Amino acid sequence: MRFASTFSSLLSAAVLVVPALAQTQTAAKAPLYNTTKQKLLEGKQVFSFTQSKNDPQAYCEAAKHYDYTWFEMQHSTLEFKDIEAMIAACPHVHAIPMIRLPDAQEWHIQHATDIGVLGVVVPTVDDVDRAREAAKWSRYPPVARRSSGQGQARSIWGINGIDYAKTINDNMLVVVMIETPTGVANAYDIASVPGVDVVIIGNNDLSVFSGYPQTDDRYWALVKKVHDDTLRAGKIFGQANATYATGNMFSNDAKFFQNGPAFDGWKNPNAGGRGASAPPPGEEDTKTAPAKTPVVIKKDK
Repeated sequence: MRFASTFSSLLSAAVLVVPALAQTQTAAKAPLYNTTKQKLLEGKQVFSFTQSKNDPQAYCEAAKHYDYTWFEMQHSTLEFKDIEAMIAACPHVHAIPMIRLPDAQEWHIQHATDIGVLGVVVPTVDDVDRAREAAKWSRYPPVARRSSGQGQARSIWGINGIDYAKTINDNMLVVVMIETPTGVANAYDIASVPGVDVVIIGNNDLSVFSGYPQTDDRYWALVKKVHDDTLRAGKIFGQANATYATGNMFSNDAKFFQNGPAFDGWKNPNAGGRGASAPPPGEEDTKTAPAKTPVVIKKDK
């Protein structure tokens, strides 16, 4: 009798546990609504177009054809209210909204997340302090310090039964840019910061700050260090210049790019003939290596 009673208890417990495990496994496999982050986690490359002007009509059309939108606030006069209005104009368009901010200040990141972006790009990260700031304000407690506030983010992403507050931490994408030799020196520590998801090279600025053209072996040695340190830290590596998405030694490992080709072959009429992979105006580097020229780093003897 005691055996039967014990067996019955174990069986009852198993009946309760199995559905719970099944629900956990199902939840774990549910795709993220940040489709750009989902693609990155699947090892795919993602590309954007750069939106630097307050033009909802042009934005909504271009955003049908790319993985994500790079809203440009570091080098434009866009304001948060402009980006807020553009996101609201077509809230569930294909391209996931992301903003390159001018810095990692709390109020900038809070504004960005509250208006509905699913990712932030923080430029010129030279040390772990700036990387920690980027991560700290981008997610809610207990993992970070984002404050609960007003904004359209919840109404955009908290739909179809989704609890925005409980899901946004997983869907947020934090990207930091290394653009100086100092940042290169600290690359492993920067990439190791919890909450930093992606580390990308700011190709043009790294060339300018280092003094090495992008055809120089010494420039590519800097890129290699960031590449190696980022992967060693278990994070995703990328480059701002989409000409390096194919044809060089880091193409297979680089996943995140500013600009690049539309996934459906669409040609942006606002690109002015500059090409899908061209950097935004003002960020061109005439010394960039051709996209299909493999770069070989000479090893010290």
